Amino acid sequence: MMATERDLGGAHCRAFEAAAKRFPHAEFTILRLIRSRDSFRELCEELADAEIALSKVPECVAAHREARQREWEEIVDELLLEISNTLEGY
Repeated sequence: MMATERDLGGAHCRAFEAAAKRFPHAEFTILRLIRSRDSFRELCEELADAEIALSKVPECVAAHREARQREWEEIVDELLLEISNTLEGY
């Protein structure tokens, strides 16, 4: 991964890492958009948060685990689609 921490602060760095992990071919564009567009940065921050929530699903009560898994997977998929659509324009 290219420079992140020296270029971005904490939450922005986490947002960059979440998006760059999914779209490694677009790291420079992601970095540029995170710096310049609040709406894109917020999408990437939401992706990072959703991935954290998804990773914690196994800690849920068994009766709710499957539903939570599907919910968070759908949210991640929707965010990835929005990010992908934005990157296609650049």
